[in-house]
Amino acid sequence: MRLKRALKWTAVVLPLALLATGAIAYWRSDNACSDPVTGPPRVPMRAAVYCDYGPPRVVRIAQVEKPVAGDGQIVVRVRAAAVNPLDWHYIRGTPYIGRLEMGLRRPKVTRLGVDFAGTVESVGPHVTRFKVGDEVYGGRTGAFAQYVAVRADRAVVPKPARLSFEQAAAIPIAAVTALQALRDQGAVRPGQRVLINGASGGVGTFAVQIAKSLGAHVTGVCSARNVAMVRSIGADSVIDYTKDDFTRGAQRYDVIIDNVGNHSLSALRRVLTPTGRYVIVGGPSGRWLDPLPRAFAAKATSWFVKQDLRFFISEFNQRDLTLLRDLAQAGRVTPVIDRTYPLDQLQAAVAYLETGRARGKVVVTID
Repeated sequence: MRLKRALKWTAVVLPLALLATGAIAYWRSDNACSDPVTGPPRVPMRAAVYCDYGPPRVVRIAQVEKPVAGDGQIVVRVRAAAVNPLDWHYIRGTPYIGRLEMGLRRPKVTRLGVDFAGTVESVGPHVTRFKVGDEVYGGRTGAFAQYVAVRADRAVVPKPARLSFEQAAAIPIAAVTALQALRDQGAVRPGQRVLINGASGGVGTFAVQIAKSLGAHVTGVCSARNVAMVRSIGADSVIDYTKDDFTRGAQRYDVIIDNVGNHSLSALRRVLTPTGRYVIVGGPSGRWLDPLPRAFAAKATSWFVKQDLRFFISEFNQRDLTLLRDLAQAGRVTPVIDRTYPLDQLQAAVAYLETGRARGKVVVTID
């Protein structure tokens, strides 16, 4: 994935990045802007492309070549795809340090979207896990398109039967991030107190539900308009940040999952237990280096204290997508969807998510 390689470049420029970052795995797709034009696509499909960095209006819907299932691949007819902060970071080319991999002046990879849900259209040689007509969900660069080709042994699994395509498409990046932040980075155990800062967003709404499934006592932090929603998805207590500052309270937490990054590390450490864990998932959207400075500071601080402060980037794998499918099928995790848009209104969908006011996920439907 572009971000993974960008962070590796950052490690050359800023060696401490190796201590602060993990890895995320996606796969490249065709560059719809730089390929030689040899006439109309032989078998066309509609897909979102962007050829320059900028605001959401640089995104357009173009006719591109429909993929063919290669060896070990399946082609999925995409029915829905979710919008993620990753998308508008790619569109704007921020943080700028990421352009070392994404492309300094223009994007190298011009297809957008990762999370998808749909039906298997065709299968390539040596594919035994899927057949035509199977309903699936997963992740692949270029998901804002009518079709996407995916390796059958990568990030694609059967869709939860009880969920719609829109709900299933909302799962991959946000839910995998929440799961790995809680289980792998936070090491959450039953009975622990977990605080989710930014509990009403895409990752936050999944984090609340997954933390409950792990047996934790969950406190969600959000604005007043989202308090009822966060409580309805399982939070044991909810803090309205417009009225109360949780870093000034008496309660201590075993794990803090931070999707916002709006408090200093020293303030956050005050409300962690002596051996608590603080996990950076999101933060301010600076143009140059964010979230690296905060990640470096967290890692450096951890060298001198018993508390564990860390930053990570999630990694897709079939095991976690399967686990999330099972949790969703059992009713223990239900995606929260704020708005849906047709593919032709992708610009508006990205612009809305970029406001930071989305409650849960924003999803694009594809005809």
